[in-house]
Amino acid sequence: MTLADDLAIQDLKPGFGALIQGVDLPTASDARIDSVVAAFHRHGAIVLRDQTMTPDDLMRFIGRFGDPEDHTQTRFTLPGYPKIFILSNRVVDGKPIGAHNDGVGWHTDYSYKPQPVMLTMLYAVEVPDEGSDTLLADGCAAWNALSPEKQDELLPLRLHHSYKHFMATREFGAQILSPELEAANPDVEHPLIRTHPADGRKALWPSTGTVTEVIGKPGPEGLALIDELVEFMTGDDFVYRHKWAKGDLLMWDNRCTLHTGTLYDDTKYFRTMHRLWVKGDKPY
Repeated sequence: MTLADDLAIQDLKPGFGALIQGVDLPTASDARIDSVVAAFHRHGAIVLRDQTMTPDDLMRFIGRFGDPEDHTQTRFTLPGYPKIFILSNRVVDGKPIGAHNDGVGWHTDYSYKPQPVMLTMLYAVEVPDEGSDTLLADGCAAWNALSPEKQDELLPLRLHHSYKHFMATREFGAQILSPELEAANPDVEHPLIRTHPADGRKALWPSTGTVTEVIGKPGPEGLALIDELVEFMTGDDFVYRHKWAKGDLLMWDNRCTLHTGTLYDDTKYFRTMHRLWVKGDKPY
């Protein structure tokens, strides 16, 4: 346990993430929350447990990090709160209240946008007794573990990302985009190695699902390289596994991590999460 900005902080895993204790977000001052924001930018991910957050509390908290981001899919946003997206397997009056099995597969959010989201926040409203873990992979530690020769090979490479491809090929709920959604989400290119604007640290920044080509290594060779790097980065040495409890609030930095959800027995348990995003900047 260490003290930073008067916060009690413990690593989520050695060298990555911060479990922040002793902060009640709904009653915390803006200055106290700004200390939490500073910890987030340093550590790549933060966890605060035992929080009781109303939608207004969530919006106040997320606003200290930046401008909340809209959601590509608006069907499952919380009524009256378009920036809060519902993840759930609950069905009410014959209709699902949220997206189910969203985010399974290693990726970084909005990687198909010119300015991907800076951070993702999940707040646990109800959680299963088992399953539904969230896994985070530390891109900075993975990059630092590569040999200088491998770093030199990867540094100039860029990736072609496509939302259209992602939606047409995803395992759960594949769909063909409407002309409007396709026009609003054109393909983009991003660097494979991303520089963090807070302090210049570099991170391995591949993704699955959205990548259609490695610029400079076209065809199967490039895609095989992405598979190899994702497998490397998501090995046990670089991954934190979050086991959920009701009231947990988990935030991760999309500029230096990959994440995935895991499945659970949705015939036996209910799971409801509120997801919020903060606008990001152009990767470099």
